[in-house]
Amino acid sequence: MEFTSDDARAHYDAVRDVLDGVVVGLDFDGTLSPVVDDPEAARLHPGAPGALLELAEAVRAVAVITGRPARQAIAMGDLDALGDAMLDRGAELFVFGQYGNERWSATEQRIRSPRPPAGLASFERELPQVLRSAGAAEAYVEEKGLAVAVHTRRMDDPAGAFERLVKPIAALAERHRLTIEPGRNVIEVRSGDMHKGQALRAFVAEQEAVGVVFGGDDLGDVEAFEAVRALRADGLPGLVVCSASQEQPDLVRLADVVVDGPPGVVELLGDLARRR
Repeated sequence: MEFTSDDARAHYDAVRDVLDGVVVGLDFDGTLSPVVDDPEAARLHPGAPGALLELAEAVRAVAVITGRPARQAIAMGDLDALGDAMLDRGAELFVFGQYGNERWSATEQRIRSPRPPAGLASFERELPQVLRSAGAAEAYVEEKGLAVAVHTRRMDDPAGAFERLVKPIAALAERHRLTIEPGRNVIEVRSGDMHKGQALRAFVAEQEAVGVVFGGDDLGDVEAFEAVRALRADGLPGLVVCSASQEQPDLVRLADVVVDGPPGVVELLGDLARRR
């Protein structure tokens, strides 16, 4: 765990001082789960369930805020069982899927989801031609219901394929009034009406939190990082945690604490819980 400044250490201490009223938001891939070549093979870091259970005794609520569909994140992380165990420890577990468009809680045990955005079906029909034209026909296309993700990680030259695809996919998305979210060898296309920052702000307000922590690793987490910083400027103790990787080094400059991937996140959560 590395603090990025003296002020960052002060932000950590301020959150720790009000920990029983703090909400914690965490990304899934790259934060709680190691990034893997097959997105369907992702699982929680082995230490994550124990760390989250320990944290549940110290904070008000925890949310997994992810670009994945909520149902998929729940299954991959066994979050329904973890949520039941967290309720027994006095904290609620939420999952905000597809950047906050979907909502699930351990108490309610059902997913609330809107309809897919207009234009997504037409985008999907035209996408194969765009992939072929960019010499990336073998890119893996993940249909998420409310979004589509194009993965290049499995390809021979993931970075090169990613660079060839960003502009044509962005142009196609714009024609259908959709937005793109570039990430770690993935380009996600979705509605621009919701992002993780909005989801985090709503979570803080709903829980009447007196402090907030958010941890993430990719460009889709930037709005949540910025939301923490804005809430902190308004007087709410807040901490931004970067689960660092060589694929997205730019996020470090927005963070208060930098940790070494999911193992570092697990260590940080345990440290917070033990210091309550």
